[in-house]
Amino acid sequence: MKTIGLDIGTTTVSAAAYDSELGVVDAAAVKNNSFLSGESFERIQDPAVIYSTALSLLRDILSRHPDAAAIGMTGQMHGMLYLNAEGVPVSPLYTWQDCRGDLPFGGGWSYCARLSGLTGCPLATGYGMVTHFYNLQNKLVPAPATQLCTIHDYVAMRLSGRTRPLIDPSDAASLGLYDAPNARFGQKALAAAGISPEILPEIAEKPCLGVGELGLPVYVGIGDNQASFLGATAGRTDALLVNVGTGSQVSVYSPDYLRTDSLETRPFPDGGWLLVGASLCGGRSYAMLEEFFRKTVELTGAKCDSFYPAMSAALNAAPWPENVPVAVTTFQGTRRDPSLRGSISGIGADNFTPLHFMYAVMRGMAVELYGMFRSYLDAGGGTPAKMVGSGNGLRQNPQLRRIFEQTFSCPLTLSANTEEAACGAALYALRHSL
Repeated sequence: MKTIGLDIGTTTVSAAAYDSELGVVDAAAVKNNSFLSGESFERIQDPAVIYSTALSLLRDILSRHPDAAAIGMTGQMHGMLYLNAEGVPVSPLYTWQDCRGDLPFGGGWSYCARLSGLTGCPLATGYGMVTHFYNLQNKLVPAPATQLCTIHDYVAMRLSGRTRPLIDPSDAASLGLYDAPNARFGQKALAAAGISPEILPEIAEKPCLGVGELGLPVYVGIGDNQASFLGATAGRTDALLVNVGTGSQVSVYSPDYLRTDSLETRPFPDGGWLLVGASLCGGRSYAMLEEFFRKTVELTGAKCDSFYPAMSAALNAAPWPENVPVAVTTFQGTRRDPSLRGSISGIGADNFTPLHFMYAVMRGMAVELYGMFRSYLDAGGGTPAKMVGSGNGLRQNPQLRRIFEQTFSCPLTLSANTEEAACGAALYALRHSL
């Protein structure tokens, strides 16, 4: 059996065809050219353009795979848009990058901090409930709006022929003010914030939403972090996933609800939990080092477009150095303490070299994620059977992969899939179609 997965990302819309016996047999991606101009704090997109782009991409991949049996859905978490009673958008999509929650509320609070204080729920700007709270306070909710949802819930709703969106717990939690252990939006938190529960999407009771204009069953959208985990691990829940790209992240599944200070516990499709730790700097740490080297070269008057080739050549040519300095790569703080900063220590005359600094930063990146994973083990989590790596930071840097293997004391296998989120959505649909 074959299914199609669709991923509505912020900058790209991706699709993957997944065969139950062969795995991913096709994948495609197109740019998401839907951004709209707005206020300096706004990051908004046109849902009509997004839907048209998604529908065109689906039709294209279905033309090559007419035997596909179902469509799975995922997309950018946290963001939201308003719909009227007929399911028609009456607002732009406010993406997860929207910063209105950081604007001053008054009394020294931002809107995000005020909402967190009112509800006792940890929130970040860009979360759908933070955006909605700001709009409520400033009378910006469109008059025809009767419901709100994520962008992929909207696309799934239209593709399935519905006029009201349904949401999976893995997606609902990304909006904020969600009572994850009880699988519902927190009624007390909503009341404290002055938010009517009537505007929120209902939790889907079954995965299949219906059959729409494409003639295929469409499944409820799932969170893109959870979808990426499914896609990268080929559906295995006994694996640890580390991702290093622009950012970096560690994700591990638990059948039991666990809480730690270092990880966010997110609902997983079909039950269980995904514990997720993200570095605020992550892969940017290595990019910062590249920029430092490049600017040093430019001090000589030479032009340098990129120092990455020279860094790669140095790593490949030289053996692993001894006496590597200790780098703490929290250069942009942590989620618990954004004011924290990184450091490089243990520097002496024998290790004040570019090669030593490269290894120090790479090890610091791995150690930061390992500390998050360690908190999962300390909370009673089981030891994963394998470690899977994804993201260009790991794909393009064999030395970084080796450092992760040493830090985690586990072999690392690169994910066979590049469009992990779309693949995970297809896998979810496949599981429920068999």
